[in-house]
Amino acid sequence: MLSLAALSLAGCTKNDQAVPAAQSGEFDVEFEPTAGAAPLVLSAQAYTTPAGDQLTVSKFRYYVSHIVLTRADGTRYVQPESYYLVDAAAEASQHLAIKNVPTGDYTGITFTVGVDSARSASGPRTGALDAGTGMFWNPDAGYIYAQLAGRSPQSPTGEVVFDIGGFQKPNNALRAVSPSFNGAKLLVRPDHTPEIHFAVDVLKMLAGPTTVRFADFYRSTTAGPGAVLMANNYAAGMFRVEHIHAN
Repeated sequence: MLSLAALSLAGCTKNDQAVPAAQSGEFDVEFEPTAGAAPLVLSAQAYTTPAGDQLTVSKFRYYVSHIVLTRADGTRYVQPESYYLVDAAAEASQHLAIKNVPTGDYTGITFTVGVDSARSASGPRTGALDAGTGMFWNPDAGYIYAQLAGRSPQSPTGEVVFDIGGFQKPNNALRAVSPSFNGAKLLVRPDHTPEIHFAVDVLKMLAGPTTVRFADFYRSTTAGPGAVLMANNYAAGMFRVEHIHAN
């Protein structure tokens, strides 16, 4: 977990599972924002989308929650009450320290992009879930799970605005993702801190099951079919494990 002092908008976790220090360790997570193979530079660089449109990104944010690690023997560790807001404009938010993790050889990770319905329905909270982040609609609609904004000459208005959220059927936009370790292992030990490095490709929000063309679809700011389309896209490959450091 990261303290609120170090991560005012990014992390909010509470781990109430008591694990003896000799049997626990920690690991770090880095979410590196990219646009294809290039680092994402906000408001200064135009990128070509999979549809061939031009996009200058001004905002790229998303929630990561319910982190689950799977060991080589199939057993799992579930981090309690884990909610993080990762912001391409806030470097500190892109680095998470996950503490008090049972030691083991972990071969996979799963997390949810978004905030579960129980937290959404109960209204805004503190830390990463504070309404002041601008990522909360209302108790009925809940949180914005992922947010992309920018400009494109192919958009009829010149603007591109996507706020993805909604947990009610048939437009549930919550998505669990399990980026592959590609045969590597996360070795959690008491005496060292490994790191999972993710490349998070903003352009993957615009292609996957559906390729987005801004002439036709450039704005979605409520829960509905448009949010589901975007969620299906980023669930299909926006997060990629670039490498795992043993440290």
